[in-house]
Amino acid sequence: MDGQPGGSTNEDRQGESFVPNYLLYLLAAASEAASAQFHAHVRAQGVRVPEWRVLACLADRDGEMVTRLAGYALIEQSRLTKIIAQMDAKGWVTRRGDSQDRRRVRVFLTEAGRALAERLVQDARAHEAQLLAKLEGGDAARIKQALATLIDELGAAQHRTPGAEDFSNE
Repeated sequence: MDGQPGGSTNEDRQGESFVPNYLLYLLAAASEAASAQFHAHVRAQGVRVPEWRVLACLADRDGEMVTRLAGYALIEQSRLTKIIAQMDAKGWVTRRGDSQDRRRVRVFLTEAGRALAERLVQDARAHEAQLLAKLEGGDAARIKQALATLIDELGAAQHRTPGAEDFSNE
C-alpha cells in the first residue's frame, strides 16, 4: 500500500472513483489510521480503548449520568454499564445515585482514575498535535471546525427528522 488510508492514492481522489472520494469513507479511514496509533499507546498503559473513552469523557464531565456518558463516549449504554463495573473494580471510577433522582446513576473518577485520565489526555493532546502538524497552513483549524459543524448539524437534524435514528448506529 502507498500509505494512504485503505491504499487509496491522491490520484484516486481526484478521479472518478467513488470510494476514495466518499466523505464517510474518508472520515472512517482517517479515524481508523489516527486512532490505531493512539489506541496502541492506550493499550500499552493497561487500558482498554472503551475505558480510555470513559476516562477522557469523565475528565471533561466528572459525575456524568450513565445515559449521557454513553452518548458522549460513543458506547452503547448496556455495554457501558459493564465497562463501568469493570473500571469500578479497578479503582478508576465510582458510581453513585443521583441526589435528585436515585434511579439515575452518576459516574465519578477516583483519585487513581483522575491521575490516569489526566496522563492519557495529555498524551492524546500530544498525539493530536503530531497529527495536525501534518496538515498545511490553517488546514488543522479548518478541518476541526468543519467536523464540529458537521457533528452539530447532524445531531440537530437527527432530533428534527423523523426516522433519523434509523441511521445513528451505522
